[in-house]
Amino acid sequence: MKLEIEIISKEIIKPSSPTPDHLHHYKLSFLDQISPPVYNPLILLYPTDGELKFNNLEKYNELKQSLSQILAYYYPLAGRIKDNRFVDCNDEGILYLQAQVSSKLSDAVDNTEPTEFKKLLPFELDQAQEFLLGIQFNIFKCGGICLGLCLSHKIADALSTLTFVKTWAAIARGEVDIACPEFVSATLFPPRNISGFNPATGITKNVATKRFVFRSTSIESLRSRYATSTSLENQRPPSRIEALSVFIWSRFTAATEVESSPSKKYLMLHPVNLRRRMNPPLPEHSFGNYYRLAITIPSTDSSREENCHLVNKIRSSISKIDKEYVRKLQEGNEHLDFIKERADSFIRGEMATLNFTSLCRFPLYEADFGWSKPMWAGSPSLTFKNLVVFMDTACGDGIEALVHLKEEDMAKFKEDEELLQFVTC
Repeated sequence: MKLEIEIISKEIIKPSSPTPDHLHHYKLSFLDQISPPVYNPLILLYPTDGELKFNNLEKYNELKQSLSQILAYYYPLAGRIKDNRFVDCNDEGILYLQAQVSSKLSDAVDNTEPTEFKKLLPFELDQAQEFLLGIQFNIFKCGGICLGLCLSHKIADALSTLTFVKTWAAIARGEVDIACPEFVSATLFPPRNISGFNPATGITKNVATKRFVFRSTSIESLRSRYATSTSLENQRPPSRIEALSVFIWSRFTAATEVESSPSKKYLMLHPVNLRRRMNPPLPEHSFGNYYRLAITIPSTDSSREENCHLVNKIRSSISKIDKEYVRKLQEGNEHLDFIKERADSFIRGEMATLNFTSLCRFPLYEADFGWSKPMWAGSPSLTFKNLVVFMDTACGDGIEALVHLKEEDMAKFKEDEELLQFVTC
């Protein structure tokens, strides 16, 4: 169904206390500099407050107050990025919108396409320019609400975004024991001259997006399927994400006929959190972009045995992002040269990728701002093709896969008979 949204009010929220002068210049790290100029979005849906403990105007105003408070902790978010080099932490503030939705919350959850959820957000996702953070407080016809959040990927990865939300919710609930963010990324990964590399490479608007739900029984069946290989003897069985990555890769290659493009290099990409791979490890509330991509080169042979081997290949590529990898990343220009070369190859059409990112086991459903936990948490359609985002289902009985493909590829992929045996749409 189509969502009809009317913006009721717009406000600029500033930190509750001014940023000290010595913190006004927040350097971007090298990993921030090379991150794409898009927003990390998050959508949180909350049911109608049947007991009417809080009306929506009270919720709106209380959120506004807690937003101002958390911006004092996350002071760069109220500033403005300059020249992809630093944030001017000038306390100019963030955008806070209130909107009315003409449909009921249940209709949106049950019938809305992922692209329609973009209307619940304050910004277009590929326009991360002025504001680093925006919030849209959406009120549905039934009284249910949706918080639509956009946080710039230029200064934050997915974990930083979710940690921000977790801390914001704790402040809104009145908690006083707050884990303050650590802003040390530019010290650990000093900024560099990245001329010749365009961080916007790969951003596109012409993407078809569809949500597929894998119930736990289907996931266990796939895990069993890929555990039968001799290459996994005496090892732990495939994880949920490993099994789903391999299965979706196999259906993607079948739908897009990878074998017909032998001259093109195909890659599987999995983002890896660097915090726990640092020496010493960093706490989860270390704010910034602390991730790199594990690259797996699969065979174009889509046999079951080869797909079983693919689990090991994925594990191997992820294991290579270790303390030594991080040390090299911190010390030299080798990685910059590598990503420039990969971007050039992508632009020339010599390389195609299927990206997998997982928000599973993140505390998405713990975002309680004082009135309830969300009934659904997730993402709208994003701005990259050949991208799969995994999220836990609301009931915990499975995983949602948000799949982004070219229109012609999606037309084939969503009709794949083997895929349809394992999913509900």
